[in-house]
Amino acid sequence: MQSRTKLNVNDILSKKGKEKISVLTAYEYSTARICDKADIDILLVGDSAGMVVLGYASTMPVSMQEMMIFCGAVARGTKRAMIVGDMPFGSYQVGPSVAVENAVQLIKAGCDAVKLEGSSEIVDTIDAIANAGIPVMGHIGLRPQTSSLWEGYKLQGRTKEGAIKLIEDANVLEKAGVFSIVLEMVASEVADAITKRLSIPTIGIGSGSSCDGQVLVLHDMLGIYEDIRPRFVKRYAELSKEIFDAVSSYNHDIKAGTFPEESNTFHMDTKELNKWKNESRI
Repeated sequence: MQSRTKLNVNDILSKKGKEKISVLTAYEYSTARICDKADIDILLVGDSAGMVVLGYASTMPVSMQEMMIFCGAVARGTKRAMIVGDMPFGSYQVGPSVAVENAVQLIKAGCDAVKLEGSSEIVDTIDAIANAGIPVMGHIGLRPQTSSLWEGYKLQGRTKEGAIKLIEDANVLEKAGVFSIVLEMVASEVADAITKRLSIPTIGIGSGSSCDGQVLVLHDMLGIYEDIRPRFVKRYAELSKEIFDAVSSYNHDIKAGTFPEESNTFHMDTKELNKWKNESRI
């Protein structure tokens, strides 16, 4: 069991080259509490909540109000892990001033840092948020918020040109002041090169084992979300089936009249029951 002291940016930076960083998404109190108890280093309140919790077809419809609710719930269930909140689509693309206002709202909701997708086009925004005292995590490679608008969900860095561009993007973000960068669906060779070039940690998702840390969507890893099953996800459980079996058993017990049992039932005090029966002639 690791120290229960709250992790901060310096703690995450100090793990570079020394200890792999564990990251999981979290969206609500109960699972955040479990992940925190398991010593996960970073809980990412991802806008993926829009899909796995709210049932949206993509992350694009997720609002700031929804993200603040998720972030607050996760914060209330967390003592050790660093909490990073995704800035949803539209919350930072408008301009630096709007981005700072929204980043502040996520910090007030309980986050310790925020995450933005992009590279050179968001440098001014990163600078503005950092100047407001808020740590920023970058995100390059596949960008879920906008990839569907351009080329779909495809592996990034498959060509020489793609590799060069990703390395440039990573360098730009490091110079802009991010404390770490998520590399999503980046060819492992490119992810390895980026990780070796940067002085800040890389967090991989579908980007090979060379990254300084790894992140998965909790509902994917636990086998709860069934609509999409990415190749890069390792299923550590198949809870969808277990939950289905439990709910089906509950339904059966109710129909059969076998729930609740005596152990699930409360009774009146015997003397009070007798008085009530006598007075009411029950």
